[in-house]
Amino acid sequence: MRTLIDIDDGILKEAMDIAGTRTKKETVQIALEELIKAKLRHKLKEMAGSGAVEMSHSELNRLRHKREGLHRSLSSKN
Repeated sequence: MRTLIDIDDGILKEAMDIAGTRTKKETVQIALEELIKAKLRHKLKEMAGSGAVEMSHSELNRLRHKREGLHRSLSSKN
């Protein structure tokens, strides 16, 4: 989907430097993915102790490492 947005050049340049990206599109894509992940982590933290998530910290870490490994293997195929 094509979208026209006005982004401050200084902020975009800083984001590109921090992310190590070469294109504006790649930078915005990564920024949106990181925003989504941060919001989901926040929601999960809010659920801690509520009984909605019945996993230990070590079980959650194991799942996170498994997911990260899967993401790395998928990224290396591109």
